[in-house]
Amino acid sequence: MAEQPTIVVRGEAFREVPPEQAVLSVTVSARDRDREAVVARLAERAGELRAVLDGYADAIERRETSAVQIYPDLKRGSERVVAYTAHAGTTVTVTDFGVLGDLLLRLARLQQAVVSGPWWQLRPGSKAGADVRRTAIADALDRAREYAAAVGARVDRLVEIADEGTSGGGAQPMMRLMAGSAAEDSAASIELDPQQQTVHAAVIVRVTITEPDLAA
Repeated sequence: MAEQPTIVVRGEAFREVPPEQAVLSVTVSARDRDREAVVARLAERAGELRAVLDGYADAIERRETSAVQIYPDLKRGSERVVAYTAHAGTTVTVTDFGVLGDLLLRLARLQQAVVSGPWWQLRPGSKAGADVRRTAIADALDRAREYAAAVGARVDRLVEIADEGTSGGGAQPMMRLMAGSAAEDSAASIELDPQQQTVHAAVIVRVTITEPDLAA
């Protein structure tokens, strides 16, 4: 019995969707000749950061301490300590973009802090990824039908779907703010335009077709 003819096609789909999350990075710092003073000052500034974030708890999905560093600054060419420097980093994931500009300004007013972001992104496992994969499969099946029709056949049976993977675009940080540089102006505001995310999916579909009618 002759083997049934097979068609292998690639389906692809792109879609632009609004971001679902904005990620910020906030690092507070302290420096002093006395190590204990540096530790105390860093703890105080980290507490001030936490207080600001607590005020936006409904807008924040997740916040995580990303790094804490305390180290001596040495005089060049020697082991003599001239000062101590400390940093504490926090990563903040925001889902309410309506208050994001206000939050950035509040963070920028903290003493000795650097604010970076936002990085726009989709949630892991976002529904947008599932939608674009379904569209890619539909594209592959349409191509398979076109190829089958070109040789006088039709698609008979689905054999295999192989996922080439999906990807979502991400933005570079829109701004970097040095805390303490913003004026204490309650009327100040930052207008943000969330960057659309490009979601891509590609699949390989293998189908069998009925016996081609090459004479036709």
